[in-house]
Amino acid sequence: MNKFQTITPVDGSVYVERNFATDQQIRAALDLAMQAQKEWRRTDVSERMALCSRAIDFLVDKKSDIAEELTWQMGRPIAFTPGEIAGLEERARYMISVADASLEPEQIEPKDGFTRFIRHEPLGVVFVVAPWNYPYLTSVNAVVPAILAGNAVVLKHSVQTPLCAERYAQAFEQAGLPAGVFQYLHTTHDGAKSIIQSRMIDFVAFTGSVAGGHSVEQSAAGQFINLGLELGGKDPAYIRADADLEHAIETTADGAFFNSGQSCCGIERIYVQQKVYQSFVSGFVDLVQQYRLGRPDAADTTLGPMVKTSAADLVRDQTAQAVAAGARAHIDVGAFAMNKADTPYLAPQVLTSVDHGMAVMTEESFGPVVGIMQVRDDQQAIDLMNDSKYGLTASIFTADEDAAVSIGDQVDTGTWFMNRCDYLDPALAWTGVKNSGRGCTLSRLGFDYLTRPKSYHLKTKI
Repeated sequence: MNKFQTITPVDGSVYVERNFATDQQIRAALDLAMQAQKEWRRTDVSERMALCSRAIDFLVDKKSDIAEELTWQMGRPIAFTPGEIAGLEERARYMISVADASLEPEQIEPKDGFTRFIRHEPLGVVFVVAPWNYPYLTSVNAVVPAILAGNAVVLKHSVQTPLCAERYAQAFEQAGLPAGVFQYLHTTHDGAKSIIQSRMIDFVAFTGSVAGGHSVEQSAAGQFINLGLELGGKDPAYIRADADLEHAIETTADGAFFNSGQSCCGIERIYVQQKVYQSFVSGFVDLVQQYRLGRPDAADTTLGPMVKTSAADLVRDQTAQAVAAGARAHIDVGAFAMNKADTPYLAPQVLTSVDHGMAVMTEESFGPVVGIMQVRDDQQAIDLMNDSKYGLTASIFTADEDAAVSIGDQVDTGTWFMNRCDYLDPALAWTGVKNSGRGCTLSRLGFDYLTRPKSYHLKTKI
């Protein structure tokens, strides 16, 4: 079948129905992108900046409509979905503001008889593959900087959030972007593979699972094109004895359960120094019991459904396995009326008496469950934080900045937080280590992955 349906987790109904792109449509889109990019790369950076600003203006103006669409496509409570467009605006505006300086030629120190400089040349056509969990925040990291750098962009969004790709197209069309510089394609996994293997793509920016990252690497093998891969994590938080416990509890609970735990850099495991362990667990459990699980279109819901029943079942299985192995579950799920088997509605859960022999502490859960372990000291916390195949972010809660930096130097992670978590500062490089991926988006460094250096070596005296 050439059609697909987006099933909303709100009530299981069909929310969107679209056609997958045909092979002919894919080829035509790539041809158009290649041709459009040849002209677009010649435009002044200031013009690209102004056009991207107008596109963001359009999306911000449509925030209310987009928020409702997000809630129905992927289940985040309507109280929170407008925040995604606010985040998109923050990141896009920052990247626009630094584009001119980041992309201007680099002048080399003077040398008599020579003129030397390095230009940042666009790569060509950038293929962006974006997930459903933060459909605008994950995609904007590549879409806007790629266009600012003079590339053409082809966006493939998840079939769970197809309207996001269409909103981008509306925004860029309203802004006056030349035809072909931005396009979207609704495709199957095989369709995405064919795009990567078409030899018409110069860079792939992928956000998704480790398995998906392997598939992208295999599809790109032998083509000598670069890849940006953000593949998720099992992000830890460490609570030192000198931490502000109230702040640590509020921040880590939000980091663990916001978006129903479906965050690439969400908190999935917590380590607490033994001196404050009992107080932390008690306060954490009290706070989590206050969450309201319900339909995400209700204004008072603070925890919506997971995206699919199968995703909720994975978390249910991890939790049950941990309990069977000796973990203690602190939340009475019966107190959450909407918590029901065979549905995507899943109550939050807090586990203690956990260890790294349990999948819930080592495998990505991507749902509303978190394990909390007691640790003796900094060194044990460091060892446990590093005992993971992932390394996207990690956080520490402490009053000692020097200790935070020293401990951070020993933790294998792309971003190290102190007294916060689960946030992307667009001025900082967004990157991961180990199975969390490779490459970099955001910050001025992000442009380096969407351009290539071209050296000019001019001998002016003969």
